[in-house]
Amino acid sequence: MKNVIITGTSRGIGFEMVPIFLRNNYQVLAISRNMEPLQHINNKNLHLLAIDISDEKALTQVSNFIEKNWKSVNILINNAGKLVNKPFDKITSTDFLEVYKVNVFAVANITKQVLPFLKENSHVVNISSIGGVQGSLKFPGLAAYSSSKGAVLTLTELLAEEYKDAKISFNALALGAVQTEMLEEAFPGYKAPVSATEVATYIYNFATTGNQFYNGKILQVSSTTP
Repeated sequence: MKNVIITGTSRGIGFEMVPIFLRNNYQVLAISRNMEPLQHINNKNLHLLAIDISDEKALTQVSNFIEKNWKSVNILINNAGKLVNKPFDKITSTDFLEVYKVNVFAVANITKQVLPFLKENSHVVNISSIGGVQGSLKFPGLAAYSSSKGAVLTLTELLAEEYKDAKISFNALALGAVQTEMLEEAFPGYKAPVSATEVATYIYNFATTGNQFYNGKILQVSSTTP
C-alpha cells in the first residue's frame, strides 16, 4: 500500500480527501488539531495525529510516526490553512504571524519532517490560493492570507529545484473559491462555484498522477477570471 499525509483534515477539503484516499487503498495519516470529525471512520488504514502544526516542536511527532509505522511516504499534501479577513489598517503583526505560522512556516517544517522518508517518485502538493498568484484578482482584507499563499508558491518552486536530483516532485495548486467552512466564516453568504468534495477529488487525482507531468509548477485551479 502507498502512504499519504494530509494536513488540515478536520473540515473542508482536507476532511473530504481522507475517504477518497482510503477508498483507493492508501494508508492515510490525517493531521489536525481536532480529530473528532474523523473518529467515526472505522478503517485500519486511517491514522489520526492531533497536533497544532504551528507548533514546530510538536511536528516531531510526524517523523516519529513515520519511522515507527511506515518508513516511507509517497504523497504529502500540505492542505491546512488559516485565513484572516481584516482591513489592512486593522490587521496586526500578530495576525500576520499567526497566518504565516500555519500557511508558510508549517508547510516548510512538516516538509522537513517528511523529507527523509520521501523516496524517488514521491510527490509533495502544496495547497495555495489563486489570490497568491501575481496578476490575479485580489480581495480587500486578505493581505496576510494572500501574501502567505504567494510565499508558498515561491517555496514550492525552490524546493522542486533543490530536490529534483532526488526525483521528489513539488507542485502547488492555487485554488479559487471553494465552498468550505473557512470561506463561509470569512465571507458569510458568499457561494463558491465548486464544493469541497469536488476539489478534494481533483486534488486526489493530481496528487497521485501529477508528478508524472509536473515539477515545480503552479497550477491555477479556478473557474473565474482573471
